[in-house]
Amino acid sequence: MKRKAADSISAPKPKRSKEPIPDYCDAQPFRDSKEGIVWPAPEKALEDARQFLRECAAAKQKTIIVPDKDADGLDGGVIVHRTLTALGLEPSLIEVHLLRKGTSIHDEEERMAMGAKRSKFVIVVDHGSRRGPPVVDDLETKVLVIDHHLSDEFPENATVVSACHYPPVATSALLTYEICKPLHPDVASRCGYLCAMGTHGDLGTTLKWKPPFPDMSETFRAFSKKTINDAVSLINAPRRTPKFDVVSAWDALLEAKDPKEILSNKRLLDARAEINEEVERQTHTPPKFSKDGKIAVLRIHSAAQVHPVIATRWAGHLQSKALEIVMVANSGYLPGLVNFSCRIARCARNREPPVNIISSLKAVADLDTSDLVKRMGESFARGHKEASGGIIPAAEFEELMALMKVGEKPDPVSTEGAKTKKDVTPQKNNLMKYFAKA
Repeated sequence: MKRKAADSISAPKPKRSKEPIPDYCDAQPFRDSKEGIVWPAPEKALEDARQFLRECAAAKQKTIIVPDKDADGLDGGVIVHRTLTALGLEPSLIEVHLLRKGTSIHDEEERMAMGAKRSKFVIVVDHGSRRGPPVVDDLETKVLVIDHHLSDEFPENATVVSACHYPPVATSALLTYEICKPLHPDVASRCGYLCAMGTHGDLGTTLKWKPPFPDMSETFRAFSKKTINDAVSLINAPRRTPKFDVVSAWDALLEAKDPKEILSNKRLLDARAEINEEVERQTHTPPKFSKDGKIAVLRIHSAAQVHPVIATRWAGHLQSKALEIVMVANSGYLPGLVNFSCRIARCARNREPPVNIISSLKAVADLDTSDLVKRMGESFARGHKEASGGIIPAAEFEELMALMKVGEKPDPVSTEGAKTKKDVTPQKNNLMKYFAKA
């Protein structure tokens, strides 16, 4: 007897719906006592920064802009430059100070180098959010810090505007744009694409630009998101090379009238090709996991700053119920030190409570019963809750790995009362085959 066709066809299994990942702009904004939204920073801080820039332009004295090395910092720095010149400050009075590889504005050599320029105004963009002495020793020099990295401590004697406590946290370029836009009618038209580049550089290319973020439709009508994003990758490339050629990116941004001009810059194109090759060479490193499965660690040795790129790439691929953080540690970037970058795994972005990389890293370090936290220094667990990292001595990094119990097998789960699974044919195509390409 033939089986009926209806009996031979099993009902299709329902597809498991993927939980949507919320857009960055969906974060609940901070509201003051009058139920008003505070964004991108308190109004008093924004107005203090505007008054600083007005005073700087009117003084017609030597001014130093100190941007961070990435697209967010450099774009923010160029926004400041264009705003000051629009307000009447001669370009010849503005100088950029770019930090050396592996340094910060708090390092004594950098402080001395900035002080030797004998400027009357210093404007720091996208870094500086750390406790420290004055940016320069001359107390007559006025300092403005514009930043968004998580911190409640800043250099002494500085005017500070920080977006770090006001979600959705603005990037430094976006914060700078919002500060400068009311100061001159040309800022929006001349700097809109710089704002978009810096913001995409930090927050990614899929940002929806929903309120309270500004309406950038005019900018994206003039320049496609692909053009903006391609320009971002080119600006970020030179500083990732072993040469640490930040000045080429700064010059390209300052000289270009729009992002299309950046796309044909030969130096930037060569740097991007070099970095793409190094990323491909290093990215096949297999991860090891902390004993609790929450942190995946990939270790590389490269003179190029490719660890943040690889961390972002792997954060989008690795998945498990326990995984929260992907860390890429680079022992070849600075002699005797380990530079590491951490990103929240894509599979963990909707967890409750939300994953906080800085808190997680500090919790691991606090397991130590000696003075590890002190020995790791001020450059441990810096940045953002969602994207953090650090620079610590190699020996201390090994101690941190030991505290995480990286590579140790998890404790066996009791199988008492569990059903015995039938033997199944092992999957032939799996993630580990990817590493064979290296």
